[in-house]
Amino acid sequence: MFRTDTVPTADRFELWREVLTRTKAAAPAEITSDHTDDYWAEMRLMRLGAADVWPTGMRPMGMLRTPGHIRQCDPEVYHLSYVLQGTKRVVQDRREGVLGAQEMHIVDSSRPYEVHVLAPGRARAVALEIPKRLLPLPLDRVDRLVTRTLSAREGVGALLAGFLIRLAEDSGSYGPSDGPRLEAVLIDLVSAVLAHQLDLDAALPPETRQRALSLGVQAFIRQHLGDPELTPGAVAAAHHISVSYLHRLFRAQGTTVSASIRHQRLERARRELADPARRAVPIHRIAARWGFPHHAAFTRAFRAVYRLAPSDYRDGTLGASPAHGGPAQTSTFL
Repeated sequence: MFRTDTVPTADRFELWREVLTRTKAAAPAEITSDHTDDYWAEMRLMRLGAADVWPTGMRPMGMLRTPGHIRQCDPEVYHLSYVLQGTKRVVQDRREGVLGAQEMHIVDSSRPYEVHVLAPGRARAVALEIPKRLLPLPLDRVDRLVTRTLSAREGVGALLAGFLIRLAEDSGSYGPSDGPRLEAVLIDLVSAVLAHQLDLDAALPPETRQRALSLGVQAFIRQHLGDPELTPGAVAAAHHISVSYLHRLFRAQGTTVSASIRHQRLERARRELADPARRAVPIHRIAARWGFPHHAAFTRAFRAVYRLAPSDYRDGTLGASPAHGGPAQTSTFL
């Protein structure tokens, strides 16, 4: 983790340049800014196998990677950036792209490029670098996508964006042993995004297509947990697959579609019952919010998993409410 506000003002931009050139795609490159007198930036670098993910924020700056820089060092990676805030201009192979929030782009470390983080204010992004050799796609076709705007708002692009955000927000919960698994997910998602843009979905290995589909199914379920009509049939129809194939996907994960939906609904309801800000919300309303329209069925399902009725869980977690005549106390049901 690096933050410029932890070092003296006069040293901030030089240190930022040094930190940035440790990333693969900027190693080396010329980095400039009109704000060197009091620069602000932060970065957290996560190494996941051969892939690097780095959430970052910065003031306006420019980066130029020349043929001379490439001769000094070429890590042979594709650099993908998902813009969260601000605007970027990217130039490579005489092609230019301008990106805003919720958009992505890629550049190739093996060819000269320019990247400009534009004013005003601060920009934020999550960057990803993957060795080109790991992508199961023809590189001459992938090269056609450099600087092109890739949407992060729908489809597999939204899956990749959501995964990058979760990595950035939950990095502290991952250990070294998680690296290979997370790397595999990233490669599958990036490959699926690029293949979709190139109309090369059929060229992906079957296991990559299956894992990308599985991730899409899981994201769909998370987004529709509150719908009481969320059934295996509805999930399968939304993804244009058979119900039997959907069941095979979940069997490979050691569970069933219905069990996964029920578990996630109960967990969302449990969290809401433990939230002091939601204490005044009736339990039946919380149950309905998470796909349980019948209070009795919710109570039975909740008790079977957590060994407590929902009302007892809430009281034990938050302390008895005035309506129950008891004072608030520290929970023993966490």
